[in-house]
Amino acid sequence: MKILITGGCGFVGSNLAIFLKKKIKKSTIVSLDNLSRSGSVLNCARLKKNNIKNYKIDITNEKAIKKLPKFNLVIDCCAEAAVEISKFEIDRVFNTNLVGTFNILKKCSKDNSQLIYLSSSRVFSIEKLNSLKNRKKAINEKFDTNQSKSIYGFTKYSSEHLIREFQYLYKIKYIINRLGVISGPWQFGKQDQGFVSLWIWKHFIKGKLKYIGYGGKGIQIRDIIHIDDVCELIALQIKKINKINNILLNVGGGKKNSLSLSQLTKLCQKITSNKIKIYSQKLTSNYDIPYYITDNSKLKRIYKWEPKKNIIKIINDIYIWMKLNKNILRKYI
Repeated sequence: MKILITGGCGFVGSNLAIFLKKKIKKSTIVSLDNLSRSGSVLNCARLKKNNIKNYKIDITNEKAIKKLPKFNLVIDCCAEAAVEISKFEIDRVFNTNLVGTFNILKKCSKDNSQLIYLSSSRVFSIEKLNSLKNRKKAINEKFDTNQSKSIYGFTKYSSEHLIREFQYLYKIKYIINRLGVISGPWQFGKQDQGFVSLWIWKHFIKGKLKYIGYGGKGIQIRDIIHIDDVCELIALQIKKINKINNILLNVGGGKKNSLSLSQLTKLCQKITSNKIKIYSQKLTSNYDIPYYITDNSKLKRIYKWEPKKNIIKIINDIYIWMKLNKNILRKYI
């Protein structure tokens, strides 16, 4: 099987490429990444060590995408993923996330390739999430998507619809995974690359952090899934894609793996043995949401699968990785 992973030198893409290379025998795994993000060069080197080629191509370059060889499967991980940044860099987010996926779909339709698309939990309506009184309610696939969801969320939601249209026209077999917060080793502790790794890194180096919004008390709640669990799931989906396809799924850590920012702070203090000052900003961004917990019921019913690694394991794995790679990380963070 020949598999192309877009965004293959990012956090998710690189971990997934290396995992699938080891997991799927007689497979050819290839990455596509323009290496524009900080740290992508490090991940590209990791791919090279595992005999995984990277095409240094921008996903918005339609001519270059057309010239790629045929693949049995494309896993579209490429995205400008920072929700807040999407307010200010609309053109870049729109082109990468939507036009880029459009280019990939045209390639898939021409080559009769299957597609696994990594969408986002940010496709859901901000106002509806803010208005829910039950802050322990898990969100399923039928939750409201009709209202504003951020520019980033709009591009992911629009891509989902594009995929369905291409399936209708060209019979592409697809799976859409609406992923929540993913974390694990090789996620750099930067503002735009995952709050879990950011929180751990700042505690590790005794840096500065800030609770932003909702009174500045760190009450926002998210569920978290380990990158290894995501890789395991996608490997299972690949194995069964000829029988189970054309579906949309919520994927996340679920209730058991959810916590608030203030709770994350306590865990980071315990694991790193460092206590740092956390500042407070009461003003809430109009793109923030008070909580999000994934309902994995559909996923569990179809694949008989659920995440294996809990929050403590996620934080420990990141912390150990950061300690081992602290000198390298300081150059990129």
